[in-house]
Amino acid sequence: MADETLQHAIDRAGGPVALLRDLPNAPDTIARVPVAAEYTDWRSEQHAWRDACAFLDQSHHMVDLFVSGPDAVRLLSSVGVNSFVTFAPNTAKQLVVCNPDGQYIGDVIVFHLPDGTLDLVGREIIMDWVQFNAEAGSYDVTIVRDENTRRRKSGPPMFYRYEVQGPLAQEVMARLLGRAPDLRFFQMGQIELAGHTVNVLRHGMAGQPGYELFGPWVDGDEVRDLILSLADEFSIHRVGARAYSTANLESGWVPSPLPAVFDGDDLRAFREWLGTKTIGVDALGSIGGSFFSPNIADYYLTPFDLGYEKIIAFDHEFVGREALERLAEQPKRTKVTLVWHPDDVLAAVGLDFGEGLPARTISMPKARYALYQQDVVLAAGRPVGISMDCGYIANGHALVSLATLDAECSEIGREVTIVWGESPISAKPHIEQHRQVSIRATVAPAPYGAFARGEYRAR
Repeated sequence: MADETLQHAIDRAGGPVALLRDLPNAPDTIARVPVAAEYTDWRSEQHAWRDACAFLDQSHHMVDLFVSGPDAVRLLSSVGVNSFVTFAPNTAKQLVVCNPDGQYIGDVIVFHLPDGTLDLVGREIIMDWVQFNAEAGSYDVTIVRDENTRRRKSGPPMFYRYEVQGPLAQEVMARLLGRAPDLRFFQMGQIELAGHTVNVLRHGMAGQPGYELFGPWVDGDEVRDLILSLADEFSIHRVGARAYSTANLESGWVPSPLPAVFDGDDLRAFREWLGTKTIGVDALGSIGGSFFSPNIADYYLTPFDLGYEKIIAFDHEFVGREALERLAEQPKRTKVTLVWHPDDVLAAVGLDFGEGLPARTISMPKARYALYQQDVVLAAGRPVGISMDCGYIANGHALVSLATLDAECSEIGREVTIVWGESPISAKPHIEQHRQVSIRATVAPAPYGAFARGEYRAR
């Protein structure tokens, strides 16, 4: 029910785990936005961002939250673990937010636009949290929210948003402009393309160099067509939703850990607000995977678990600061890539051709079947962590997942075991009856790509 509050939905279901395990919502990886699943084939499109140049249309699947006014930066500083001391117009940064217990809620990219407006771009739940805190606190801000295309009630997005990514991205921009924009990582500028002013951000996807271009929706077709007019000259491939959904596996970014907002008296007001002022419970994703606990807090992660320790700054007061200071002194998990053993993957797929229950389907190229995927990882038969987003990387000829493991089990080259499949099986309609199987995996770095770990991270 779109007008149901999150708290009411939890009460109705008998608890947050019961609610989230059985939600019918599938992960939004393909076919839920007006971008083709494939423009050529997903393998070629993955190769493009490693070998040539990839063009991606990101105009539809994320929410924009525009925050302006004298207290805009103060608002984000009060909820973000990051420092905002040097945040200035024409720059961008990743905003990470957590709950009062230091548990991760989400992260988004914040664009500091030239006029001083802060444009937050990302998933709904983080926008909900920022908007709730703006309304609940004493902040002199104005908020404008542009939902993603599948939730917007009418009209197009406010901005088009394109990615030009890969080893030839700078050459493409130089061909368009006469020279590539002189921008450092996460620095922005304004350029002219097709007679229109275009905002350009220097950054990268899938661990490769590139640019993000955005501007008023009405200009988008002409800007896109100008870039794609160079497709033959620079081997530009348009990337569809299937390949795009795997880009994070090479860069090491976990797109959707479970937001830690589903329990606790200190977050009850937020859960009662969510659904009355925003898009509501229908936007939530479901829990899936072999990990199961009746306690929702067992599904929560911290910024340390996800590799964000380097951006946590204790130079300001923010929600969860005291808890993170305590957590900083405790044993932590490490974010890694798990490379699944090909023989075990083939054996799991082969169960489809025998008698009895098959294994849970391993879809290609994205194998994740719930937005909040959590699969148990074992070492020597005991649980040592959680495997999350998973899929196939054509550039590495490997099925991989992003995971967070106990530090003593995270050394590169170590063999662990992933438990694949649910038990008990949830009521999600897209989950078939299946058996759990064990799949061996080798611990590898995150990011997985060598370029991403080296030159890209150094920038």
